[in-house]
Amino acid sequence: MKVRVPRKPVRLQGFRFAGVHGGLKESGARDVALICSDVPAAAAAAFTTNRVQAAPVQVGLKRLAAGRLQAIVVNSGNANAYTGREGLAVAREMCAIVSRELRIGAELVIPSSTGRIGVPLPRVRVQRAVRAACKRLAVDGFHDALEGMMTTDAFAKFTTETIEIGGTTVTIVGMAKGAGMIAPRMAVAGTPGGHATLLAYVLTDAAVSAAGLRRALQLALPDSFNAIVVDGDTSTNDTVVLMANGLAKNAALTPASRAFPAFSQAVTRAMTRLARLIVKDGEGATKVVDITVRGARNARDAARVADTIARSPLCKTAFFGGDPYTGRLVCAAGYSGAVFDPQKLDVYLDDVQVVRRGREIVGEVERRAAAVTQRAEFSLTLDLHAGKAQAYRMASDLSLDYVRFNSAYRT
Repeated sequence: MKVRVPRKPVRLQGFRFAGVHGGLKESGARDVALICSDVPAAAAAAFTTNRVQAAPVQVGLKRLAAGRLQAIVVNSGNANAYTGREGLAVAREMCAIVSRELRIGAELVIPSSTGRIGVPLPRVRVQRAVRAACKRLAVDGFHDALEGMMTTDAFAKFTTETIEIGGTTVTIVGMAKGAGMIAPRMAVAGTPGGHATLLAYVLTDAAVSAAGLRRALQLALPDSFNAIVVDGDTSTNDTVVLMANGLAKNAALTPASRAFPAFSQAVTRAMTRLARLIVKDGEGATKVVDITVRGARNARDAARVADTIARSPLCKTAFFGGDPYTGRLVCAAGYSGAVFDPQKLDVYLDDVQVVRRGREIVGEVERRAAAVTQRAEFSLTLDLHAGKAQAYRMASDLSLDYVRFNSAYRT
């Protein structure tokens, strides 16, 4: 989808940014980014649960366990995934350079990468670029850093928000990249469970404990980044980091703080806005469909139906074609593994009911239903009438452009 995101200055107390071209992208665009807090910050992160985890994810998982962070060094154009010991060594070297150049603890620096899988990261080029990024750190370098993260993105994705915490104004800013290989299944580091790639960094000058940040991520992920589907492929590199440097000088927040819900809700809003921009920028996407499954017997069944529809090529191509026919949707719900009585199923396109008690009635509301599915954004709701659980997914359609792009783009 064509989205205009006006570029505006983004500054955040105590944070500096840089973006440089290091020769990883043939286009000559920036391909190395650096985000740095002036002081060590509390931090939490969520990483891909793909069994094949990129080198930077492996490094980040270990370092974020302590809940402290000061810098993130990112390269685009190469995922540094499936690259063995050499890949791990390069990821650690990127962090070591930042540590030496900025005189901060190596354990307070994590790497991120996005791009081609299985291709060695050019060691000398990336080392040179990281050094250059360290020298170019600036309070107004936000957009340079954001450009350095982007791969197949058609536009920059960022958000800003200010809230009052105990009479103190705190700011939250977020940046993200991602357009393809998007179906994140991320788990928060330190907690149980839980090509183009999703990378997102949410930064704040609020004072928040590491436990508070982990809880905020846990609350925000289900209906933001973990709810989106572009093509159904979970990347090897998906990473979301939440950092709080405390320079706003508010009373430090913990999950038990009276003001914590307001902070958590603001983080959720920021992450949800970024997540929606990623779906809108889905490779070849022309539609965004908000899928809600309600009335499931449990949360797992609700998620099964929502996921199956969001990932189904037949459903996604129907979204692209603007066809209100529901046969594909009902079929997907039926093979999802969820338990429900098909004769009780209701389906709605926005507020237009197209299946009533297991019987398609599109013919009776064809004009209204077709008008809904022609829109760039619309909602799809399935009521299983089997219980009280529900789930939500945000999905793009699947277009001819997606197939053309990914058949020619080597990732």
